Amino acid sequence: QVQLKESGGGSVQAGGSLRLSCAVSGYTDSRPCMGWFRQAPGKEREGVAGICTGYRTTTYVDSVKGRFTISQDNAKNTLYLQMNSLKPEDSAMYYCAAHPSWAVSGPQMINPADFVYWGQGTQVTVSS
Repeated sequence: QVQLKESGGGSVQAGGSLRLSCAVSGYTDSRPCMGWFRQAPGKEREGVAGICTGYRTTTYVDSVKGRFTISQDNAKNTLYLQMNSLKPEDSAMYYCAAHPSWAVSGPQMINPADFVYWGQGTQVTVSS
């Protein structure tokens, strides 16, 4: 059974940094594409960053490019999201999720509707 568990959220001031972690369990073979998503109150869930080892690619939503970095450590079964230069508009519940495929590209890498396994989220709050 696939399980995802996020950690690392918290409250920071604008300009600060956080690193989110997602512990992944339940996969015995190739790791599928993984992604980070966020949802602020009253807004739809938004794809933030995606990573696919099949194509060795990463992708980011425009609003976080140059500030966020997605990575994974397969030996530790952990997905990361390094968030720098945080802004108040980055405040949201952040979720990690797993795609059913190990090789996708383009918008599918961060389309919430395409992901099948989800963690319960970790809250990020950025104050101005």
